Amino acid sequence: MTEQTPATEAPAAPVCRRLVGRTAVVTGAGSGIGLATARRFAAEGADVVCADIDEAAGKTVADEVEGLFVRVDVTDADQVEALFRTAYETYGSVDVAFNNAGISPPDDDSILTTGLDAWRRVQEVNLTSVYLCCKAAIPYMQRQGKGSIINTASFVARMGAATSQISYTASKGGVLAMSRELGVQFAREGIRVNALCPGPVNTPLLKELFAKDPQRAARRLVHVPMGRFAEPEEMAAAVAFLASDDSSFINASDFLVDGGIAGAYVTPM
Repeated sequence: MTEQTPATEAPAAPVCRRLVGRTAVVTGAGSGIGLATARRFAAEGADVVCADIDEAAGKTVADEVEGLFVRVDVTDADQVEALFRTAYETYGSVDVAFNNAGISPPDDDSILTTGLDAWRRVQEVNLTSVYLCCKAAIPYMQRQGKGSIINTASFVARMGAATSQISYTASKGGVLAMSRELGVQFAREGIRVNALCPGPVNTPLLKELFAKDPQRAARRLVHVPMGRFAEPEEMAAAVAFLASDDSSFINASDFLVDGGIAGAYVTPM
């Protein structure tokens, strides 16, 4: 077997203009996948509403993409409703909802050691927030007769891991199931709902987790056939595709962007 050298970075992709005149709401826009997606949406012509609980980070992104910042705690129903109402009142539509905000705290670990408080906190931020965002966004899309919702799940919603983050995994499984059901329920009203299922992504969240435990990082990386973690921009490209009319017949799907993890048995040396 020949030794292979993995690519060290993602190739730059040309940017289309598929979202001109559309309003896109991004939660967790202050960093990671949310930040990259806010930039990608803006580059594709969308009016971008950048939502984040971190006011400084959210404002910085909104200023960069010439969009609108809304501070929001995504676990608060009133604040989530205000987010989508503000998007509609400012730009006149809600065409895309990228419900992306999430957490992966260190106290979410094995089921044997994860406490109930940690379990509930992760469920609230990762799953309940998606429920609230979908609940708030869908009525606007119903009035328009169209819309695309992309919910951030994870490849761990499809696969098991011995290095468990039990509440995170369960929450992402819930996001996947909910996205599928909503996609089926509202399809004939012109609303598509898909779950983005990223593999490990080179974000601040992952860096923080793995900087504390390099062995944990290495144990994960060996399972990625491409030999590297994804870059946030690669996820943003997938989200922009799902937001656009190029994906007009993709609905109720678990859209895997995982570098081949889910298809692998043995990876290259």
